[in-house]
Amino acid sequence: MQENFQKEADKNVFGEKLIPCSMDPLTGFFRDGCCSTGQTDHGTHTVCAIVTEEFLDFSRKQGNDLITPRPEYLFPGLKPGDRWCLCVLRWKEAYEAGVAPEVVLEATHERSLDFVPLDVLVKFAFSKK
Repeated sequence: MQENFQKEADKNVFGEKLIPCSMDPLTGFFRDGCCSTGQTDHGTHTVCAIVTEEFLDFSRKQGNDLITPRPEYLFPGLKPGDRWCLCVLRWKEAYEAGVAPEVVLEATHERSLDFVPLDVLVKFAFSKK
C-alpha cells in the first residue's frame, strides 16, 4: 500500500505531477503506464523515451533485448516509435554512445535527475513536429 501512496505523489523532472508515458504498450515498472519508481525498482525505470531502431539495436548489443516479447514479464516487445519507461542508466549509456532516444519530459520521473542533468534531458525532449 505504501508503494501506491508513493506513486500518487510522483513528480516529473519539472517538479509537476508525473503524466503517463504509455498505456499501449503498457509500460512502467509497476505496469501502470507511468515511469513511477520505488524501493523494489532496482533498475530505476524512470525515463519516458520514444524508442528508435538505433536505440533498440544498441540495447540488444548491451545484453538487454527490448524487441523480443516476454509475456512472462508482461513485456510485449518494442518497435521504433513506442514509448517506454527506460532504466535511467541505460538511457545515459545510450546518450554517451550517441544513440539516446527522445524523452517525454513531463512523463519522466524526477528521480532521473539523480543520474542525468536536466539540461541534457532537455536536449532530447520530444516535440510534436
